[in-house]
Amino acid sequence: MAEPRRPADRARLLLAAATVVATVATAGSLYLSLGLGLTPCRLCWYQRILMYPLVVVLGVAAVEDRPGVVRTALPLAVPGAAVAGYHSWLQVSQTTCGLGAVSCAQIQYRVLGLTVPNLALTAFVLVTGLVVAAARLRRGPS
Repeated sequence: MAEPRRPADRARLLLAAATVVATVATAGSLYLSLGLGLTPCRLCWYQRILMYPLVVVLGVAAVEDRPGVVRTALPLAVPGAAVAGYHSWLQVSQTTCGLGAVSCAQIQYRVLGLTVPNLALTAFVLVTGLVVAAARLRRGPS
């Protein structure tokens, strides 16, 4: 029989999963702009600024088993989720944001029915949840 995984092993697995989410989000945004030629609006740029460092921060934390990364990752992921949520709201409300040449409310592309800000919001929420879960596992039962 397999030995049950220790909380530290599960925490490390959660950090690895968060790294994969951040990596997919980063690769996806690069593909949309470089591969498909879509021009990112200013809010998209803010989301990228908050997502891209998470790949390295979470990757290092997973490799070096650092669940304390919650103090570094959450200040990137939570504001990222807020910006993506606001961006998603702008698209639903059909308003214009006027933050640059490309309107933040413009929907240029959909993946599985979700707009790019919806996908970013999903990624930021997943990263936040995985990092918090890893930190709680490491801390032990409350």
